[in-house]
Amino acid sequence: QVQLVESGGGLVQPGGSLRLSCAASGNIFRFAVMGWYRQAPGKERELVAKITGGRVTTYADSVKGRFTISKNSAGATVYLQMNNLKPEDTAVYYCNVAQNWDNYWGQGTQVTVSS
Repeated sequence: QVQLVESGGGLVQPGGSLRLSCAASGNIFRFAVMGWYRQAPGKERELVAKITGGRVTTYADSVKGRFTISKNSAGATVYLQMNNLKPEDTAVYYCNVAQNWDNYWGQGTQVTVSS
């Protein structure tokens, strides 16, 4: 079993920055893929960024050049550095761990970009 606890959301003005953190506990495999998804009101949940066990990263086109995903040396905490935030980035952000055929989700953290 895997537990995920997110932190770092909040209200920020357009052009500002936030850093999300997701602390994972439990049985995390070395080859697990860790990622961030988001869901805005009335929209489907979408991938924002993910990082593999080998630290290969993938980003949604809408966040390339603005967001950076990383994880600590132990591979148990994943971060999402978000710069130059835009109002359209407003959503609930969810941490995800995918390993074998299982998907684990955090409780979500709200990010609101507004002046």
